Amino acid sequence: MFKKILIANRGEIARRVITTCREMGIAVVSVYSDVDEKAIHVLEADEAVCLGDAEPAQSYLNMDKIIQAAKETGAEAIHPGYGFLAENADFAARCEQEGIKFIGPSSQVIKDLGDKITARQIMTKGGVPVIPGMTESNPDPDFIAQEAEKIGYPVLIKASAGGGGKGIRIVESAETIKESCQAASREAMTAFGDGTIYLEKFFDTAKHIEFQILADQHGKTIHLMERECSIQRRHQKIIEESPSGALDDDLRAKMGEAAVAAAKASGYQNAGTVEFLLDKDKNFYFLEVNTRLQVEHPVTEMITGVDLVRQQLEIAAGNPLALNQEDIQIRGHAIECRVYAEDPENGFFPSPGVIEFMREPKGPGIRNDCGVYSGFEVPVNYDPILSKLIVHAENREASTLRMIKALKDYIILGIKTPISFLIEVLQSEPYTSGEVYTDFIETHFTDWKPKLDELALARIAYIVDDLAGGKKNSNFASAESKEISPFQTLGNWRL
Repeated sequence: MFKKILIANRGEIARRVITTCREMGIAVVSVYSDVDEKAIHVLEADEAVCLGDAEPAQSYLNMDKIIQAAKETGAEAIHPGYGFLAENADFAARCEQEGIKFIGPSSQVIKDLGDKITARQIMTKGGVPVIPGMTESNPDPDFIAQEAEKIGYPVLIKASAGGGGKGIRIVESAETIKESCQAASREAMTAFGDGTIYLEKFFDTAKHIEFQILADQHGKTIHLMERECSIQRRHQKIIEESPSGALDDDLRAKMGEAAVAAAKASGYQNAGTVEFLLDKDKNFYFLEVNTRLQVEHPVTEMITGVDLVRQQLEIAAGNPLALNQEDIQIRGHAIECRVYAEDPENGFFPSPGVIEFMREPKGPGIRNDCGVYSGFEVPVNYDPILSKLIVHAENREASTLRMIKALKDYIILGIKTPISFLIEVLQSEPYTSGEVYTDFIETHFTDWKPKLDELALARIAYIVDDLAGGKKNSNFASAESKEISPFQTLGNWRL
């Protein structure tokens, strides 16, 4: 096993990797940018190396600096987390060239699966069902328009090198196909440096189901059941759960077998995720393979009891999988909510700033993978995720109720978060009845605004006033009474 690894990431995922490394007796090197000097992943590491400027290209995306940091500290391996360089085939290749173990699949596998068209070709040859669409790239909008007519509208234009919801356009008719192609290609070029696009059939009532897989270097591949990831905003998941209520044992077995077949067809090793689209008739189709640890991996850990980071490290060290497929059983139900620094009342616009106060929820079955603390300044430079709140209970109803309570107990002051939005989603009838599809937010919460409880606000104002010493401002007192509303004495205040 490795004696020391470097984590090429930040925030809650870096801290998550540190936790398992501590349990395994592995020393950790964190890297950080100027604005992350006091970040929690830096404070908890055994060693930390500053990469320089906050600009990602100068820090967390700078391959030369990260490789140099690994060499200088004697790190034997690099864990990329997710985002940044996690799915960068060139970075994995650099690690291979420098004799540093990349904790993930090989650079060639990352390259093959990172190109959505190549991935579709691999899966087709491997017998994995894929969504009807193009299997060759062609930048000509006229050609794509012809293919759209063959497939039938609506269609989905996707970036071949894409991810994170970038370079995607839903096209309902031929009138907008060419314009959408150009817009998707431009966005893909900006986000990934590759403007290649392709076409798939779009299913307007579908579920996003993904299977966690583990594959060692000795030919064994297993899956760890599914995650329901249909609740998305702008193609980004915000609530995930496991297991999915849409799958019975027979369908789960078939999709699990397809996920394993996808991993074997691509020569996959380490932890990864095979994503599928499930239509209203229970037909499933391959979407893509994420060649890294997923943001939502904790729900799988909660229902299976398997530490996925530990498995990543064991596999990367060359150890055979100690788990067999029959060892993987579903125990209860888990839900994850992503908590971002963003303003749900303002189009979920990022809300950086200082966290004036934070109190994490606690209790049985509650886990909070968190990368911030009271007093920490959330920078504007990176993805605004603060934490992932996960709960586990005996069934979906109990898990939902536990999550709602945990969210209500989660206090973050000083910046905006979507906590109130998440609560309303979980309390909604479509969610509780399991009617969740990829268009869930657009259908039910397009113009969401928080429900203001004036009585609750008055109570909060009274408590704040009392804690502040009950300071009074006589300018607001009436002639008839000396009693003054808390709202009149607090001055300029906000929640």
